[in-house]
Amino acid sequence: MDYLHIVGGHKLEGKVTISGAKNAALPLIAATIIAKNSVQISNLPNVQDIKTLLKLLYNLGATYTYNQNSSVQIDTTPISSTKATYDIVRTMRASILVLGPLLARFGQCEVSLPGGCAIGQRPIDLHLKALKQMGANISIKSGYVYAEAKKGLQGATIVFDKITVTGTENIIMAAALAKGKTTIINAAKEPEVVQLCEILHQSGVEISGIGGDEIVIHGTAGELLEIKPFSVIPDRIEAGTYLCAGAITQSTITLEKVIPAHLESILIKLQQMGFGILVKNSTITIKPARNIQPIEIITSEYPGFPTDMQAQFMALALLAEGTSIIEERLFENRFMHVAELRRFGANIQLKGNIATIIGPTQLYGADVMATDLRASSALVLAALAAQGASNIHRIYHLDRGYENLENKLNALGAKVTRLQEH
Repeated sequence: MDYLHIVGGHKLEGKVTISGAKNAALPLIAATIIAKNSVQISNLPNVQDIKTLLKLLYNLGATYTYNQNSSVQIDTTPISSTKATYDIVRTMRASILVLGPLLARFGQCEVSLPGGCAIGQRPIDLHLKALKQMGANISIKSGYVYAEAKKGLQGATIVFDKITVTGTENIIMAAALAKGKTTIINAAKEPEVVQLCEILHQSGVEISGIGGDEIVIHGTAGELLEIKPFSVIPDRIEAGTYLCAGAITQSTITLEKVIPAHLESILIKLQQMGFGILVKNSTITIKPARNIQPIEIITSEYPGFPTDMQAQFMALALLAEGTSIIEERLFENRFMHVAELRRFGANIQLKGNIATIIGPTQLYGADVMATDLRASSALVLAALAAQGASNIHRIYHLDRGYENLENKLNALGAKVTRLQEH
């Protein structure tokens, strides 16, 4: 197993190119199931979750080939199996995204229930309830969802009781091939959902309300789509993480290949903390703060402050001159990084879903363990700012969502080495 050895206290400078968004790429890869042609996707991040989903499609009978520069060609026309097995689905919750497209195309499928998620419950009951409303018969036995719609899915009005990103994506893909009109009310508005809608719209599906909380989809009644080549949007969470790396080391760095509009809630918080932010078309430059100000953050669905950036800002708040408050409203178990940040010397008090961070703190290098994807990036940030050396263990979490993390940080002047546990 690999770990990262980080020597803290080094200023960063230079430019970093942001990779394609993992959370946009996953539903787009799943959407190739409803294509009648071989689909080329470029700007695909080279991370573990993408490889896992491609392997799942391969197991169903699809083929894929990697081309130059982060591009992959996926052909799902030969799919012969509609069973997504436990051994793959358990490693990545997003595998549930194949449920909607498989059911829409084949009229039946078996998909293993996802394994538990370290950051809390993410039930798929909202997905299943919506598919039932579209005419599917669904049963759960021996850990598998059995879904059937022999006569095809029917358009319906779906009201999500709670905003669900993967639920919205699953139903958008199912509705694309359904008969008639589907209206999704209380839809997720994340940029990743927007891109999925845009690609399906360009492929001939009539979709209105893209980017809003009410999406209307007129299905093709089972006719597969011609999906033209497209490029995945930049990863706003990776971008936010590098902005925090610049901030926590009081450095000037520039992010390239970003969509600044996707990062508004993050940029506002960095400005409130005193950092200089310079935005040009597809670049963002962060400059040091005179004094790092404390911050109040409440996580919420897009366009609010993303739960996926909460851990990174907690690390940054350790250096603020005063007390910061972070309230986590989306996941009940998303403060697991707190115990590890305390090993660097952090003073953080927890009460339910509210963390109180008392700064400024002198951080010292420590041995720490990653517990989930975003928590592990917070530990990297703390290690960059700490005095002395740190070792971050269990970084397979990081590899799920960050491409070439140590190379990108080292190119900016950090001292990060990937080593193997004895």
